[in-house]
Amino acid sequence: MNKFIYTIILLLLTISVLNGQESEPERYLQVSGIISDESNRLVSGAAIISKKLKKGAVSERSGIYSITSTPGDTIFFRALGYKRYHTVIPLTYSEKHVKMDIRLEFDTVEITGVNILPWRTYSEFIRDITQQKPIDPIIENMNDNLASIYVAIANQSNLKVAPEAGYKYVMEQNFSNLSTKNQFPVNNLLNPWAWGKFVQGVKNGLFKNQKFNKPEQPKVKKKIKNAENR
Repeated sequence: MNKFIYTIILLLLTISVLNGQESEPERYLQVSGIISDESNRLVSGAAIISKKLKKGAVSERSGIYSITSTPGDTIFFRALGYKRYHTVIPLTYSEKHVKMDIRLEFDTVEITGVNILPWRTYSEFIRDITQQKPIDPIIENMNDNLASIYVAIANQSNLKVAPEAGYKYVMEQNFSNLSTKNQFPVNNLLNPWAWGKFVQGVKNGLFKNQKFNKPEQPKVKKKIKNAENR
């Protein structure tokens, strides 16, 4: 019987204590300050989060922040490039305002260098390396011009023309082709420069008959057979 009475008394005391705690109103306070780093530079855009109230705020460009909290609350500070930081408001704190300046530590890793490649996978690298790339039009035209020069020089060498004259002739032909590209062919009958060259060539004996030494034919000795009367 005595144990039953003691149990009822303890239950009543517990209920009364709980009612007293629930009747006590929640106390709020304002936490504010300036957020900076180890170099005394102001940190803007830092996130401030109240764990107990589940609220957040962001620091201004001047590094100033302000957030509502309660005694016993944990406040987190997060910023890109800095280590996370948190602080706890004491339960016994009785003021309505808390001035708290925060200094964040750098959280960066220094690396020597990074090579950025335009391939996502090794198979893409092999595909691009082994694939035949198109030739630049400028280089292709240059190769064609060189090939035409070589052919023209070879043709002139068969006609027994001096290399200097053959080169000059080829360059003149290439210049003429480039100057009249995508145009109608030039009519040299109306070209005074062409007539001047023609006249100069006539004076230099362009149409004179040239004597060519024919190769000597081997002489065939005729064997005369004397008929002997037998």
